[in-house]
Amino acid sequence: MTARMALEELCKAYWYPLYAFVRSRGHSANDAQDLTQAFFAKIIESNGLASADESRGRFRSYLLGAMKHFLSHQRERAASLKRGGGTQIIQFDSLDPEARYAVEPSVNEDLDAEFNRQWAQEITSRALDILRLEMTEAGKANLFAVLKVTLTGKEFDRSLAAEQLAISDGAAKVAIHRMRARYREVLRMMIAQTVADESEVDDEMRDLVKAL
Repeated sequence: MTARMALEELCKAYWYPLYAFVRSRGHSANDAQDLTQAFFAKIIESNGLASADESRGRFRSYLLGAMKHFLSHQRERAASLKRGGGTQIIQFDSLDPEARYAVEPSVNEDLDAEFNRQWAQEITSRALDILRLEMTEAGKANLFAVLKVTLTGKEFDRSLAAEQLAISDGAAKVAIHRMRARYREVLRMMIAQTVADESEVDDEMRDLVKAL
């Protein structure tokens, strides 16, 4: 993956959590969208990601701190809006960010914790999309559709799933194990792109579970 592609993936993963954070600070939908785009424009312009090194902590914490700093500087923010506001730094998801924000549960009073929850949801959602694509390309779209609920921790009837898939209960058990293992691999791969050191991945995985 090229540096530019890696940067684009990082922006996609963190755009909505940061947008929701800005909205939760009382900014309107239009202002929050412009501010988030301007923030990423400024980060890219100034090569700000180069500062997200190990001494500054995890990338997630760095971005949140950088956004707080960005919002606290009114003149700098206004200049950035003129420079980058309204610019499509990344392609939005099919669901408009404000439509998505509107159906979110009541915002946690702890805005940092809320940001972490949004980050965890975004990471798990993107990992699920990758797994769905992999299994579809492997001709296992139906298997994914039936067994994906096992990845969310929801109540699940394995015998019923085996019946729906026309496989034995044992085969369903194996399929679930393999699917969960691959899902964890994808999650770790995505998180590994946002930490300074591989040793931090396990801590981030624990934070992800905690945030959810």
